[in-house]
Amino acid sequence: MPTPEVLGSVGQAPHLPPGFTKTFTSRFVQANGIRQHVVVGGEGPPLLLIHGWPETWYAWRLVMPALARHFTVIAVDQRGIGLTAKPKSGYDTRTLADDMVTLMAALGYQRFAAVGHDTGMPIAYALAADHPERVARLAVAEAFLPAVTPSPPLVGTAQVNKRLWHIPFNRLTDVNEQLVRGREGIYFGWQFATKAVRKLPDYAVDYYVRILASQHDALRGSFGWYRALDTTSAQDRQRRARPLTLPVLAIGGAGSLGENVADTMKRVAHDVRSVVIPGTGHWVAEEAPQEVLAALTTFLEPYRDQGRSARPQPAATLGK
Repeated sequence: MPTPEVLGSVGQAPHLPPGFTKTFTSRFVQANGIRQHVVVGGEGPPLLLIHGWPETWYAWRLVMPALARHFTVIAVDQRGIGLTAKPKSGYDTRTLADDMVTLMAALGYQRFAAVGHDTGMPIAYALAADHPERVARLAVAEAFLPAVTPSPPLVGTAQVNKRLWHIPFNRLTDVNEQLVRGREGIYFGWQFATKAVRKLPDYAVDYYVRILASQHDALRGSFGWYRALDTTSAQDRQRRARPLTLPVLAIGGAGSLGENVADTMKRVAHDVRSVVIPGTGHWVAEEAPQEVLAALTTFLEPYRDQGRSARPQPAATLGK
Protein backbone atom coordinates (compact mmCIF):
# COMPACT_ATOMS: atom_id res chain seq x y z
CA MET A 1 0.00 0.00 0.00
CA PRO A 2 1.40 3.44 -0.88
CA THR A 3 2.71 5.61 1.93
CA PRO A 4 2.00 9.35 1.53
CA GLU A 5 4.69 11.78 2.65
CA VAL A 6 2.83 15.10 2.64
CA LEU A 7 1.24 17.44 5.16
CA GLY A 8 -1.28 15.35 7.08
CA SER A 9 0.69 12.09 6.95
CA VAL A 10 2.68 10.41 9.70
CA GLY A 11 5.93 11.53 8.12
CA GLN A 12 4.95 15.22 8.33
CA ALA A 13 3.31 15.19 11.78
CA PRO A 14 5.06 17.18 14.54
CA HIS A 15 6.08 16.02 18.00
CA LEU A 16 4.96 12.42 17.76
CA PRO A 17 5.62 10.15 20.75
CA PRO A 18 9.02 8.38 20.71
CA GLY A 19 9.08 5.41 18.32
CA PHE A 20 5.77 6.34 16.72
CA THR A 21 7.03 6.16 13.14
CA LYS A 22 8.53 2.72 13.78
CA THR A 23 5.06 1.38 14.58
CA PHE A 24 2.68 3.44 12.46
CA THR A 25 2.53 4.26 8.77
CA SER A 26 0.20 6.32 6.61
CA ARG A 27 -1.71 4.46 3.91
CA PHE A 28 -4.24 5.27 1.23
CA VAL A 29 -7.16 2.86 0.88
CA GLN A 30 -9.78 2.99 -1.85
CA ALA A 31 -13.09 2.21 -0.13
CA ASN A 32 -16.74 3.19 -0.65
CA GLY A 33 -15.80 5.02 -3.82
CA ILE A 34 -13.30 7.43 -2.25
CA ARG A 35 -9.63 7.45 -1.30
CA GLN A 36 -9.31 7.27 2.47
CA HIS A 37 -6.23 8.02 4.53
CA VAL A 38 -5.47 5.82 7.53
CA VAL A 39 -2.62 5.50 9.99
CA VAL A 40 -2.10 1.84 10.86
CA GLY A 41 0.13 0.00 13.31
CA GLY A 42 0.29 -2.56 16.09
CA GLU A 43 -0.71 -6.18 16.43
CA GLY A 44 -3.84 -7.86 17.68
CA PRO A 45 -7.60 -7.49 17.12
CA PRO A 46 -8.55 -4.44 15.05
CA LEU A 47 -9.45 -1.16 16.72
CA LEU A 48 -10.85 1.72 14.64
CA LEU A 49 -10.34 5.28 15.92
CA ILE A 50 -12.59 8.02 14.47
CA HIS A 51 -11.56 11.60 15.24
CA GLY A 52 -13.75 14.67 15.62
CA TRP A 53 -13.96 18.21 14.23
CA PRO A 54 -11.73 20.05 13.40
CA GLU A 55 -9.07 17.40 13.97
CA THR A 56 -7.56 14.49 12.02
CA TRP A 57 -6.14 11.07 12.93
CA TYR A 58 -3.47 13.07 14.80
CA ALA A 59 -5.91 13.60 17.69
CA TRP A 60 -5.23 10.00 18.80
CA ARG A 61 -1.41 10.14 18.62
CA LEU A 62 -0.86 10.14 22.39
CA VAL A 63 -2.89 6.96 23.02
CA MET A 64 -1.99 5.05 19.86
CA PRO A 65 1.41 3.61 20.88
CA ALA A 66 0.08 1.98 24.06
CA LEU A 67 -3.03 0.68 22.27
CA ALA A 68 -0.83 -0.80 19.54
CA ARG A 69 0.74 -3.19 22.08
CA HIS A 70 -2.56 -5.08 22.17
CA PHE A 71 -4.48 -4.04 19.05
CA THR A 72 -4.03 -3.34 15.38
CA VAL A 73 -4.85 0.35 15.52
CA ILE A 74 -6.48 2.04 12.51
CA ALA A 75 -6.82 5.82 12.90
CA VAL A 76 -8.77 7.22 9.96
CA ASP A 77 -9.23 10.68 8.47
CA GLN A 78 -12.98 11.18 7.99
CA ARG A 79 -14.40 11.91 4.54
CA GLY A 80 -13.65 15.57 3.85
CA ILE A 81 -10.87 15.79 6.42
CA GLY A 82 -7.07 15.60 6.26
CA LEU A 83 -5.79 13.46 3.41
CA THR A 84 -9.07 11.64 2.79
CA ALA A 85 -10.99 12.67 -0.33
CA LYS A 86 -13.39 15.61 -0.12
CA PRO A 87 -16.36 14.88 -2.39
CA LYS A 88 -19.28 17.28 -2.41
CA SER A 89 -21.72 14.77 -0.91
CA GLY A 90 -21.88 11.83 1.46
CA TYR A 91 -21.53 13.51 4.87
CA ASP A 92 -24.60 12.00 6.53
CA THR A 93 -23.68 9.41 9.14
CA ARG A 94 -25.10 6.49 7.16
CA THR A 95 -22.65 7.17 4.35
CA LEU A 96 -19.83 7.94 6.77
CA ALA A 97 -20.50 4.65 8.58
CA ASP A 98 -20.39 2.88 5.22
CA ASP A 99 -17.01 4.55 4.65
CA MET A 100 -15.77 2.90 7.83
CA VAL A 101 -17.22 -0.54 7.08
CA THR A 102 -15.78 -0.69 3.57
CA LEU A 103 -12.45 0.67 4.81
CA MET A 104 -12.13 -2.07 7.41
CA ALA A 105 -13.18 -4.71 4.88
CA ALA A 106 -10.51 -3.43 2.49
CA LEU A 107 -7.98 -3.87 5.28
CA GLY A 108 -9.25 -7.41 5.81
CA TYR A 109 -11.36 -6.96 8.94
CA GLN A 110 -14.99 -8.04 9.14
CA ARG A 111 -15.44 -7.41 12.88
CA PHE A 112 -13.75 -4.79 15.02
CA ALA A 113 -14.07 -2.40 17.97
CA ALA A 114 -14.62 1.30 17.34
CA VAL A 115 -13.93 4.53 19.22
CA GLY A 116 -15.40 7.89 18.17
CA HIS A 117 -14.85 11.39 19.54
CA ASP A 118 -16.86 14.54 18.80
CA THR A 119 -18.28 14.15 15.24
CA GLY A 120 -16.72 10.69 15.35
CA MET A 121 -19.23 9.74 18.07
CA PRO A 122 -22.34 10.01 15.84
CA ILE A 123 -20.42 8.24 13.07
CA ALA A 124 -19.42 5.43 15.44
CA TYR A 125 -23.00 5.18 16.72
CA ALA A 126 -24.30 4.91 13.16
CA LEU A 127 -21.66 2.30 12.44
CA ALA A 128 -22.83 0.13 15.35
CA ALA A 129 -26.53 0.73 14.64
CA ASP A 130 -26.41 0.17 10.88
CA HIS A 131 -23.88 -2.67 10.94
CA PRO A 132 -24.34 -4.43 14.30
CA GLU A 133 -22.68 -7.61 13.04
CA ARG A 134 -19.45 -5.69 12.39
CA VAL A 135 -18.85 -3.86 15.68
CA ALA A 136 -17.86 -5.83 18.78
CA ARG A 137 -17.53 -2.93 21.25
CA LEU A 138 -18.17 0.79 21.01
CA ALA A 139 -16.54 3.66 22.90
CA VAL A 140 -17.66 7.25 22.35
CA ALA A 141 -16.65 10.62 23.74
CA GLU A 142 -17.75 14.23 23.99
CA ALA A 143 -20.61 14.69 21.54
CA PHE A 144 -24.36 14.65 21.03
CA LEU A 145 -26.51 12.51 18.75
CA PRO A 146 -28.78 14.37 16.31
CA ALA A 147 -32.49 13.74 17.02
CA VAL A 148 -31.52 11.90 20.22
CA THR A 149 -29.87 14.41 22.55
CA PRO A 150 -32.31 17.13 23.71
CA SER A 151 -31.45 20.43 22.01
CA PRO A 152 -30.89 23.61 24.05
CA PRO A 153 -33.16 26.61 23.44
CA LEU A 154 -32.29 29.04 20.67
CA VAL A 155 -31.60 31.71 23.28
CA GLY A 156 -29.88 29.88 26.10
CA THR A 157 -27.23 30.83 28.61
CA ALA A 158 -24.09 32.60 27.47
CA GLN A 159 -22.06 29.55 28.52
CA VAL A 160 -24.10 27.19 26.34
CA ASN A 161 -23.99 29.62 23.42
CA LYS A 162 -20.22 29.90 23.71
CA ARG A 163 -19.90 26.11 23.59
CA LEU A 164 -22.36 25.40 20.78
CA TRP A 165 -22.65 28.43 18.45
CA HIS A 166 -20.26 26.82 15.95
CA ILE A 167 -22.84 24.13 15.15
CA PRO A 168 -25.41 26.40 13.42
CA PHE A 169 -22.57 28.46 11.96
CA ASN A 170 -20.93 25.37 10.42
CA ARG A 171 -24.26 24.33 8.88
CA LEU A 172 -24.44 27.40 6.64
CA THR A 173 -24.03 26.66 2.96
CA ASP A 174 -21.34 29.12 1.90
CA VAL A 175 -20.88 32.30 3.92
CA ASN A 176 -19.07 30.43 6.69
CA GLU A 177 -16.34 29.43 4.26
CA GLN A 178 -16.05 33.03 3.06
CA LEU A 179 -15.75 34.31 6.61
CA VAL A 180 -13.22 31.70 7.78
CA ARG A 181 -10.97 31.40 4.71
CA GLY A 182 -7.78 33.31 5.40
CA ARG A 183 -8.72 33.50 9.09
CA GLU A 184 -8.44 29.79 9.90
CA GLY A 185 -6.09 30.51 12.80
CA ILE A 186 -8.63 32.81 14.44
CA TYR A 187 -11.66 30.57 14.03
CA PHE A 188 -10.18 27.16 14.73
CA GLY A 189 -7.70 28.48 17.28
CA TRP A 190 -10.64 29.90 19.23
CA GLN A 191 -12.42 26.56 19.11
CA PHE A 192 -9.44 24.70 20.53
CA ALA A 193 -8.74 27.31 23.20
CA THR A 194 -12.26 27.75 24.55
CA LYS A 195 -13.19 24.08 24.69
CA ALA A 196 -10.11 22.94 26.59
CA VAL A 197 -9.42 22.82 30.30
CA ARG A 198 -5.84 21.65 29.79
CA LYS A 199 -4.59 23.83 26.94
CA LEU A 200 -3.46 21.96 23.82
CA PRO A 201 0.13 22.67 22.76
CA ASP A 202 0.56 25.40 20.18
CA TYR A 203 2.26 23.03 17.74
CA ALA A 204 -0.83 20.77 17.67
CA VAL A 205 -3.27 23.63 17.07
CA ASP A 206 -0.97 25.11 14.41
CA TYR A 207 -0.78 21.71 12.72
CA TYR A 208 -4.57 21.36 12.52
CA VAL A 209 -4.90 24.92 11.22
CA ARG A 210 -2.24 24.39 8.54
CA ILE A 211 -4.11 21.32 7.27
CA LEU A 212 -7.41 23.21 7.18
CA ALA A 213 -5.79 26.10 5.30
CA SER A 214 -3.78 23.94 2.91
CA GLN A 215 -6.48 23.12 0.33
CA HIS A 216 -9.35 25.13 -1.09
CA ASP A 217 -11.78 22.26 -0.40
CA ALA A 218 -10.61 21.71 3.17
CA LEU A 219 -13.11 24.10 4.74
CA ARG A 220 -15.98 22.69 2.69
CA GLY A 221 -14.98 19.19 3.73
CA SER A 222 -14.73 20.16 7.40
CA PHE A 223 -18.24 21.65 7.36
CA GLY A 224 -19.74 18.71 5.47
CA TRP A 225 -20.76 16.76 8.58
CA TYR A 226 -22.69 19.75 9.92
CA ARG A 227 -24.37 20.56 6.62
CA ALA A 228 -25.76 17.01 6.50
CA LEU A 229 -27.37 17.21 9.95
CA ASP A 230 -30.95 17.22 8.63
CA THR A 231 -30.32 13.91 6.86
CA THR A 232 -28.43 12.47 9.82
CA SER A 233 -31.24 13.50 12.20
CA ALA A 234 -33.79 11.61 10.12
CA GLN A 235 -31.53 8.58 10.14
CA ASP A 236 -31.06 8.74 13.91
CA ARG A 237 -34.81 8.81 14.46
CA GLN A 238 -34.98 5.49 12.63
CA ARG A 239 -32.00 4.08 14.55
CA ARG A 240 -33.59 4.82 17.93
CA ALA A 241 -36.17 2.12 17.23
CA ARG A 242 -33.38 -0.50 17.44
CA PRO A 243 -31.38 0.10 20.63
CA LEU A 244 -27.78 -1.09 20.62
CA THR A 245 -27.13 -4.29 22.51
CA LEU A 246 -23.32 -4.31 22.41
CA PRO A 247 -21.25 -2.91 25.31
CA VAL A 248 -20.82 0.88 25.11
CA LEU A 249 -18.34 3.12 26.95
CA ALA A 250 -19.23 6.82 27.19
CA ILE A 251 -16.39 9.21 28.03
CA GLY A 252 -16.93 12.83 29.06
CA GLY A 253 -14.66 15.61 30.22
CA ALA A 254 -15.72 17.02 33.59
CA GLY A 255 -15.11 20.52 32.22
CA SER A 256 -17.25 19.84 29.16
CA LEU A 257 -20.10 17.37 28.61
CA GLY A 258 -19.40 15.12 31.59
CA GLU A 259 -22.22 12.63 32.26
CA ASN A 260 -24.23 14.01 29.34
CA VAL A 261 -22.37 11.65 27.01
CA ALA A 262 -23.59 8.60 28.92
CA ASP A 263 -27.07 10.10 29.28
CA THR A 264 -27.27 10.40 25.50
CA MET A 265 -26.06 6.87 24.88
CA LYS A 266 -28.50 5.42 27.40
CA ARG A 267 -31.28 6.66 25.13
CA VAL A 268 -30.06 4.39 22.32
CA ALA A 269 -28.21 1.51 24.02
CA HIS A 270 -28.91 -1.04 26.76
CA ASP A 271 -25.38 -1.61 28.12
CA VAL A 272 -23.69 1.73 28.81
CA ARG A 273 -20.90 2.46 31.25
CA SER A 274 -19.69 5.98 31.96
CA VAL A 275 -16.30 7.54 32.65
CA VAL A 276 -15.99 11.24 33.45
CA ILE A 277 -12.42 12.54 33.48
CA PRO A 278 -11.75 15.26 36.08
CA GLY A 279 -10.03 18.48 35.12
CA THR A 280 -10.51 17.87 31.40
CA GLY A 281 -12.36 19.67 28.65
CA HIS A 282 -13.60 18.57 25.26
CA TRP A 283 -10.34 17.26 23.73
CA VAL A 284 -10.10 14.26 26.04
CA ALA A 285 -7.56 12.15 24.11
CA GLU A 286 -5.15 15.09 23.96
CA GLU A 287 -5.86 16.70 27.33
CA ALA A 288 -5.91 13.46 29.33
CA PRO A 289 -4.36 10.65 27.27
CA GLN A 290 -3.44 8.47 30.24
CA GLU A 291 -6.95 8.61 31.67
CA VAL A 292 -8.50 7.87 28.28
CA LEU A 293 -6.06 5.04 27.75
CA ALA A 294 -6.90 3.53 31.15
CA ALA A 295 -10.64 3.69 30.41
CA LEU A 296 -10.25 2.14 26.96
CA THR A 297 -7.88 -0.58 28.20
CA THR A 298 -10.33 -1.74 30.86
CA PHE A 299 -13.33 -1.57 28.54
CA LEU A 300 -11.62 -3.34 25.62
CA GLU A 301 -9.97 -6.10 27.66
CA PRO A 302 -12.66 -8.75 26.97
CA TYR A 303 -12.55 -7.93 23.26
CA ARG A 304 -8.75 -8.08 23.26
CA ASP A 305 -8.72 -11.48 24.93
CA GLN A 306 -11.38 -12.90 22.60
CA GLY A 307 -9.96 -11.48 19.41
CA ARG A 308 -6.24 -12.13 19.57
CA SER A 309 -6.50 -14.56 16.68
CA ALA A 310 -7.95 -11.94 14.30
CA ARG A 311 -5.67 -11.42 11.28
CA PRO A 312 -6.28 -9.37 8.13
CA GLN A 313 -6.86 -11.11 4.82
CA PRO A 314 -5.42 -9.82 1.52
CA ALA A 315 -7.64 -7.25 -0.14
CA ALA A 316 -7.39 -6.35 -3.80
CA THR A 317 -9.03 -2.95 -3.25
CA LEU A 318 -6.01 -1.38 -1.61
CA GLY A 319 -4.20 1.23 -3.63
CA LYS A 320 -3.94 4.82 -4.65
